[in-house]
Amino acid sequence: MPSGTATGTTITLDDVLKHTRRVLDRVESGDTLVVTRADEPIVELRPLRQARVGLRPYGLAAGRLTVPDDFDDPLPDDLMAAFAGL
Repeated sequence: MPSGTATGTTITLDDVLKHTRRVLDRVESGDTLVVTRADEPIVELRPLRQARVGLRPYGLAAGRLTVPDDFDDPLPDDLMAAFAGL
């Protein structure tokens, strides 16, 4: 029988094994479940974040970023040597 905790609803491993489809349906609907074995939490089941569909709008971070004036200047010789493994 599930019970509530600060991190989510707890459910025993036995209940997960007996009622797998119901448990997955709850997680898919947005619930976070903490699975326990011998009253010790062993895993947290939570829904995956949905991937964004479509392109991000142009200018989403407008005004939040600045590119320094020397952005495309050549790198210092010592740094280039480090990249080359010298």
